[in-house]
Amino acid sequence: MTGRPGLRFGYRVAVNAESPSYPPEELPGRMVQRYRCRACGNLTRFNVVTTRRTKAFHHFSVGGELTVEDVEVIEDSVEEVSCRWCGNGGAIEIITNESPEAS
Repeated sequence: MTGRPGLRFGYRVAVNAESPSYPPEELPGRMVQRYRCRACGNLTRFNVVTTRRTKAFHHFSVGGELTVEDVEVIEDSVEEVSCRWCGNGGAIEIITNESPEAS
């Protein structure tokens, strides 16, 4: 996998707002999970390592462009969260609010 966004396995992947992985925190019907660093008070910048298993329809155009559609998240887990400001990973607390779409 390369470091360039939208490029996976040598194919350009179309990312859109309808994709369940964009953004992961605001999926309809899910609890919105926010973080707070107890060390420095940061509420906005975190490095988050996640593992996600998905099932998706891959549609290749005649020209070879890949568009990923109908993405279904099978499993989604957060493995590690660290503060982007101070680098502390042991003092992160989870702040959970109900998503506006869930109402």
